[in-house]
Amino acid sequence: MEQRVLIADDDRAVRESLARALELAGYEVVAAVDGVDALTRARRDDFSALVVDVMMPYVDGVAVCRVLRADGDRTPVLMLTARAGTPDRIAGLDAGADDYLPKPFEVPELLARLRALIRRTPFVPDDRAAATGGVLRIGALRVDPAGRRVRWGDEELHLSKTEFDLLELLVRHEGIVLDHATLYRRVWGPEAGVDAKNLAGYVGYLRRKLTEAGAPELIHTVRGVGYAVRWSS
Repeated sequence: MEQRVLIADDDRAVRESLARALELAGYEVVAAVDGVDALTRARRDDFSALVVDVMMPYVDGVAVCRVLRADGDRTPVLMLTARAGTPDRIAGLDAGADDYLPKPFEVPELLARLRALIRRTPFVPDDRAAATGGVLRIGALRVDPAGRRVRWGDEELHLSKTEFDLLELLVRHEGIVLDHATLYRRVWGPEAGVDAKNLAGYVGYLRRKLTEAGAPELIHTVRGVGYAVRWSS
């Protein structure tokens, strides 16, 4: 079976050159342009391994790895970084990375490390979505992307398309602060201009509907940056 590898790097030249090298080596390659994109793709699809750059905007590679491990995702992760210092390697490995390759590197070495990671961790399809029916869960909150339905306990929330898309994005990245530009790009599209007041309005609608359903404060504001969903049991 062809092995699928996710490459996450915000540097287009690096991303494209790595993709070509891996495709020539026989891998199917999926590219992510930043940490938010990497988390979204890794949570939706199965991969044999992830090649993740540490220094990325919005969500860095260490946070990507930490969130996936907290999700129970054991896909092998090879981290790439221009920082070769010991503390940076330790931070990546402590977050759950399986190997660490400093830049600049030789492609044959990256391929060898990737082969070793995949050999050590045989590919097993991620059954998290099957186990939950594809439903995202935080506390008593249930977000069903397929059915586009949201419930808090037994109470169903009636959301507009934009409200649902915004809540789904925040819940998929629980604990991660998504900035205004990222939220606008993902919910309203890449051509949409950022309107912080409009975004705040939709967050306000969501908060009100969640509160009316009996939910505690879930959507937190990080002033001057953006928003994050956090659950405290």
